[in-house]
Amino acid sequence: MHSSMIEQENGIFPSVCSLDCPDQCGLLLHKEAGKIVKIEGDPNHPVTQGAICNKVRNMTARLYDDKRLQYPMKRVGPKGEGSRFERISWEEAIAEITTRWKKLIAEEGAESILPYSFYGNMGRIGTEGMDRRFFNRMGASRLLYSICEAAGTEGYKYTMGGSFGTDPEDTVHAKLIIMWGINAVSTNMHQVMLAEKARKNGAQIVVIDAHKNQTGRWADWFIPIMPGTDAALALGIMHILFAEDSVDEAFLRQYTVGHEELREHVRQYEPSVVSAITGVSVEDLNRLARLYGQTSPSFIRIGNGIQHHDNGGMCVRTIACLPALTGQWLQHGGGAIKGNGAYLEHNIPALQRPDLRVKEARQINMNLLGSALLELDPPIRSLYVYNSNPALVAPHANKVREGLQRDDLFTVVHDLFLTETAKYADIVLPATSSFENTDFYRSYWHHYVHLQLPVARPYGESKANVDVFRLLAAEMGYEDEALQDSDADLVRQALDHPGNPALANITYESLLENQFMKAEVKPLFPGQLRTPSGKIELFSREMAEKGYPALPTYIPLPDEGDLPFLFIPAPNHNFLNSTFAHNEKHVRMEKTPKLHMNEADAASLGVASGEMVRVWNARGECELTVAAGSDVLPGVVVSQGLWADSSASGNGSKALVNALTPDRVADMGGGATFFSGRVRVEKLSK
Repeated sequence: MHSSMIEQENGIFPSVCSLDCPDQCGLLLHKEAGKIVKIEGDPNHPVTQGAICNKVRNMTARLYDDKRLQYPMKRVGPKGEGSRFERISWEEAIAEITTRWKKLIAEEGAESILPYSFYGNMGRIGTEGMDRRFFNRMGASRLLYSICEAAGTEGYKYTMGGSFGTDPEDTVHAKLIIMWGINAVSTNMHQVMLAEKARKNGAQIVVIDAHKNQTGRWADWFIPIMPGTDAALALGIMHILFAEDSVDEAFLRQYTVGHEELREHVRQYEPSVVSAITGVSVEDLNRLARLYGQTSPSFIRIGNGIQHHDNGGMCVRTIACLPALTGQWLQHGGGAIKGNGAYLEHNIPALQRPDLRVKEARQINMNLLGSALLELDPPIRSLYVYNSNPALVAPHANKVREGLQRDDLFTVVHDLFLTETAKYADIVLPATSSFENTDFYRSYWHHYVHLQLPVARPYGESKANVDVFRLLAAEMGYEDEALQDSDADLVRQALDHPGNPALANITYESLLENQFMKAEVKPLFPGQLRTPSGKIELFSREMAEKGYPALPTYIPLPDEGDLPFLFIPAPNHNFLNSTFAHNEKHVRMEKTPKLHMNEADAASLGVASGEMVRVWNARGECELTVAAGSDVLPGVVVSQGLWADSSASGNGSKALVNALTPDRVADMGGGATFFSGRVRVEKLSK
């Protein structure tokens, strides 16, 4: 594979999916007359094996969508909905941005400028390379990247020492697979394929979730649970495992700390107590615990959903203790996966260059963007948004949009589309797609690292993040060598990581040759974990020192007054966060924004499936179409997908589910609490 792919007008070229998804699929791109006309899976990829999701199969519609941005633009007239833009040149755009920034730095300091980004594209040099170097050199305010997996990652780390889990390729050997808080059919399809292979060999598949979604329907046994109570269920399982001598004493003695304390601690989580908290019957709790205690290898796929609660970090920390109780880490295909990103960790300081920052700057939690824009003192005067669409994806969306509406906020948005956020921008810059860039990718689920070289020419005048930051650096007068490194230099520096021997054979050059390579990951056991004790910490002194309970504990969600329904805005099948929500083909596939509710709740409100309801709380409101049935427990309502203002079946921004979500911060890592909000629901009068 080499850079001449961009020059070849026709052919089939290797690629990798850039989406923020654990599967990180190997792809083949078909080109005709210089355009990508078809995307299919690469059958030679050992994990993804040629299967890809609908989102990506239809991605060509997104690449060549006539709404895709082609040139820089400057806003004329008011910010927000109805804003208008006129075309400008790149030279004008860069000059305007840097002139404004130089003035702000001189008058108010560099901390008046805030970059806002996430992983709309998972390419590492485009999301945490030249951009981080540039803002470090500038001394801008720092963003805490905590909107997704922060709480659960920290919780898991207290138990297991980092994002280390089972190799997904080994999970075909499991005899029990528990999908816990993950709609894997929609968000981790290759784990489903591996589970299917295991099922053919006799494995049972259990799904625990607040919503009987596609994954729940696929399971052998679906267990509905009240949102935010998963830690209580895990503790109830532990109670039964200890009480019935279904634990692996030898494993506990050799590889854990705190098992005696845990044994005493979980006595209080009796089945009747846990059943009352979780909504899982005593009979089902006993059946589940015995199934887990008596089946080996057993594997738990810990999903993203459960960490999006106020108690999310503790919840993941608690579930992560279960495999230790039955010694599953020594069984081939047993154990758990929350994420596997730590195995593939690249040289982060070499890529991001924090040494370019002369003095420490304030850190702003991305979940608190609305408050930051409206309340921070000294204020944020400029926002630079890339790889994200906070007006749609950030919690407490009305507050975010109110902040973006400020006339004294200079906002730049670099994206492929005129997103909801871009409508509030002063300058809009067109972004390349991942297939037009050089970058490297590392999965946070499987063990492969990929290289992407450009396959197609940039669309219109669009530019990659790294190129824009080089231009901005030059115009700002920053002469540091680190801000002039080539794409290849950035990849080389990131992969040169003596601290992670698993990447020893993976270099820019070896990836040029192979396109993707598997890291040399050693089994966790026998071995030392990166916890303070080197063992699985069922009791964590570190947590106690930070003010948390040292043992896994169920902590109820905070009260939000007398609002009757817990509201879960889950992902849908055809979008990935707000990606694809702006593309007609994907919107047609997903059809319409719905509110799933229990049929008894619907009846009590006098509302039937297909009718519209108003869903509201003090933060905002939206209008959704009811789907009544038995897919959720009474007292729970679920919507799926982040619908673009322009795409919600003509319903516009009335389907903005993040208008309802709290911007409280979770128990750990500064994480989001998207799934802990409460709402009222009423039938919409015609």
